[in-house]
Amino acid sequence: MRLLITDPIAIAVDADDVASVRADDASGSFGILSGHADFLTTLAISVVSWHHADGRSGFCAVRNGIFTVSHGHDISIATREAHVGDDLDQLETVVLAGYRAHIEGERTARTASAKLRMQAIRHMVEALAGAPGTLGW
Repeated sequence: MRLLITDPIAIAVDADDVASVRADDASGSFGILSGHADFLTTLAISVVSWHHADGRSGFCAVRNGIFTVSHGHDISIATREAHVGDDLDQLETVVLAGYRAHIEGERTARTASAKLRMQAIRHMVEALAGAPGTLGW
């Protein structure tokens, strides 16, 4: 099988001798072997692992993504970030923790932005309510 993992700026993995792939989506862990039916899912923050035909293993931490299987032998993963590594433990602890921290930071920033917008709307409503001939409250 062929495995292609890409992020917005690079091709992280392009291997054409892959025997099996394991990944995680919202329903849990799943595996893909040659001849699999066409398949499409979204990946969680996780480590994708695979075995080459000669027995070597490969690992890539992904920050979410779209996972597709086409024609029973073409596997593609498009992700926001991809980090290939030989050490599964390091990928799981360091890289995935970094992804999760980054997502938490984005979540915090979105919350702060929403609070600022609501505060601005409140000030506008208060200003309009006090102006003659506007809301009339």
